[in-house]
Amino acid sequence: MPVKVSVIIPVYNPGVYIEDCISSLQRQSLPPDEYEVIFVDDGSTDETPARLDALAAEDPRVKVIHQENSGWSGKPRNVGIAASRGEFVMFVDNDDYLGDEALERMYDYGVANGADVVVGKMAGKGRGVPVELFRRNHPRATVENAPLIDSLTPHKMIRRAFLDRIGLRFPEGRRRLEDHVFIAEAYLRAENVSVLSDYVCYYHIRRDDGSNAGFERFDPVGYFKNLREALDVVERYTEPGPVRDKLFRRWLRVEMVERLRARRFLQLPDDYRRELFTEIHQVVVERFGPGVAAAMQPTQQVVAALTAADRYDDVVSFAQWEAGVAPRAAPEHVEWRDGSVSIGFTAEYVSGDQPMTFPADVETAPLNDTPKDVTEAVEWVAAQTAARFGQATADLLLRERSSAAQYFQPVRLTRETVPVGDGEEVRLVLRATATVDPAALPRDGAWDAVVRVKLGGWTKECRLGPAPRESRPAPEAGIVGSRSALPYWTEPHGNLSLELGTRGKRLGLGRVKQSDVTVSGGRFRALLPLHVPGDTEVRLRFVSSQRYFDAPGTLSPTAEGSGALLGAALPADDLSRGTWRVALCLTPSADRPRFTGLPFALRATGEDVLVVPVPGPGVALRLARGTRRVLGAARRRVVPRFKTGKH
Repeated sequence: MPVKVSVIIPVYNPGVYIEDCISSLQRQSLPPDEYEVIFVDDGSTDETPARLDALAAEDPRVKVIHQENSGWSGKPRNVGIAASRGEFVMFVDNDDYLGDEALERMYDYGVANGADVVVGKMAGKGRGVPVELFRRNHPRATVENAPLIDSLTPHKMIRRAFLDRIGLRFPEGRRRLEDHVFIAEAYLRAENVSVLSDYVCYYHIRRDDGSNAGFERFDPVGYFKNLREALDVVERYTEPGPVRDKLFRRWLRVEMVERLRARRFLQLPDDYRRELFTEIHQVVVERFGPGVAAAMQPTQQVVAALTAADRYDDVVSFAQWEAGVAPRAAPEHVEWRDGSVSIGFTAEYVSGDQPMTFPADVETAPLNDTPKDVTEAVEWVAAQTAARFGQATADLLLRERSSAAQYFQPVRLTRETVPVGDGEEVRLVLRATATVDPAALPRDGAWDAVVRVKLGGWTKECRLGPAPRESRPAPEAGIVGSRSALPYWTEPHGNLSLELGTRGKRLGLGRVKQSDVTVSGGRFRALLPLHVPGDTEVRLRFVSSQRYFDAPGTLSPTAEGSGALLGAALPADDLSRGTWRVALCLTPSADRPRFTGLPFALRATGEDVLVVPVPGPGVALRLARGTRRVLGAARRRVVPRFKTGKH
């Protein structure tokens, strides 16, 4: 079989952090003979070389190349490209890992769309990743119709013939931003780029020890020298005008302005801050015309203008003001509606823990001149934030707690200006209702509700909450598409989360009362605190001291819309005399069905079936449990002794 994908991993002293990477590569759904894994060891001094050699000896998909340390990742990736046999190459860092179906999905998507470059959805654990780019799939993306330029890391799948045709390779040597140079040229010269957003392909991980190469403090002079090389690529393959300005704006915004804002800037030592500012100032005045900064958000325009004017102290003062600005999202309702969770919330920005206010009745105005001081800068930002309020958005994302994978949820949004005092100032409040379909989320687990607010010059995220305990909506668990789902409030912070695959006590079935249960005409009925959108098949298990039997049941919505009615027939032949505990399985088609006990029992007398409390353990059972505890304690106290000597 021809090799479809060659996965190339540059390696340098990853230690144990390479194990997740290795495991994810071995779990790929792509058939084993259709991909290869090439580790290029760049002079590691830990135990990794031996680990990789042992792996290659036992796994025919794996190839290991050892070389002297080259200083950065460019040369190892180029060596991997030269050794690859795949139709596509996929670049992975040694401390990251792939989704189990990443190679198969990205390859199929790239072939289906004739793509030279395939960008797979990313999740960042402790690291920032693009968000807007992965709002939806882009089968035919360009730097003009999609925010491709937001993603310049090398973690893409690229057609090998395309790289050879244009002669594209990574810059080598001890340097920064080699991936920016490489990916920017790939985007600008590819016949097509496809963005796959409906599956998390790549998990970008920050190590617990913080030693990822990208987190090391860099030398500003060398860093911005390398950044100029990425700008050179854009100039080489674009004409002067809006497209070039749009691409340049990415580097001005992300690599320069954002480094000079709020806490990120203030937490740096003053001497390093000054050095960083000096280098950024030089690039701004050398390379960027007025059209680059003009289309940025108000706060970003102010920082860019102060930087171009070489006003370091004002940049610091503006950062101090911005450091107090944060979003706040307050829940209004959380309830089940037609099999989905409806979540209502408001969002606005606060400063010093108080809602921010803005001037009323203002119009948009360009920043023609650099503000004379920070007070004037703040006033202009406030006026432009209010004037552009019609562009503000609030999104709800669900973020899986274990992997940091996140998904946008459908949102209906209204914008409200709330007068303050005499009406000369207003609060800018976003009011939203999100609809969450639990069946559409990819896996069970805990999902945290995160609100992403874009207003004026800020795009920030916060948890949905906190909600005061006395006013928290208290939705019940629900069953949707054979999956249990429970909206709940975290402790102690009171933020909203959603647990999928809920089992046991968290389902809330312990609240069922005996008065909610009836038996008549050979049928069993119970009112349960569960939401179901329609008739749902379940399974009941009736357990006595001697045996058990299962019976099918149905959960149906109640006419009142609160809770679900559990109904099942009771076969007289099986339900003989005695007391029967009752357990419920909400996913009867699962490979390993799990049952949750209900807080009542049925007593069959031969003529009637009565609803009774769950019986406690009998005398014999209590005695057996006590005996096991005593014997277990005795075994723990006995220490075996062995004689030494000749036999």
